[in-house]
Parts: sequence; structure tokens; C-alpha cells
Amino acid sequence: MEQLPKMSAAELKDVVKDGKTMLFFSATWCPDCAFIKPAMPEIEAEYSDFKFIAVDRDENIDLAIELNVFGIPSFIAYADGEEIGRLVNKDRKTKAEVEEFINSLATNAD
Repeated sequence: MEQLPKMSAAELKDVVKDGKTMLFFSATWCPDCAFIKPAMPEIEAEYSDFKFIAVDRDENIDLAIELNVFGIPSFIAYADGEEIGRLVNKDRKTKAEVEEFINSLATNAD
């Protein structure tokens, strides 16, 4: 998974402007992030139409605040630069919950 360098929300617009992008916000100290991380390669393979980008919440704290990401692990989906959905809260997420979220986007985005 690509790692997002430190950037602002304005700079992020250029990263997500083409195609489908999924931002995965996490932090090294977060046990709930560690819980979902092993499932991410399978999720990425299953939803290969999305480009998955890891965002270290601590490194990108200003971006997280600008995007109202106050709990992790969290996911924000974009299609051609427009936000199409978010799974943002402080709760632990299972692989099934993440897949359900992404599946719900397919009906909205296509």
C-alpha cells in the first residue's frame, strides 16, 4: 500500500483527482489499526479498482483535522476527486465491515 507523505487537504486534491482512491487512516500505536492491517492486502486485492493509500494520522494530523478524521482506523473513499463515502469513527473494524462499506460505495459511485 502506498504511504501518503505529509500534505494539506489542498494538496490531497491532486492525489485523489483521477479514478477511485481509498484513504486508510491509522497510527503505529493504535491497537484497532493493528487489528485490521493484516486484512488490508486481501481487501486491496478484492477491490483493485481502488488505489489504497495509507495515511499516518500522526504524521498528517493537520490533514486528519481538515477532513474531520478524529477516530482511527478510518477510511475515506474518493472517485475522481469527489468524496463518495467515509467509514470514520474510533471503533475497531473487521474485514467484513470494511468490505460492506466498500460494497455500499459501488452502488453510489458507478
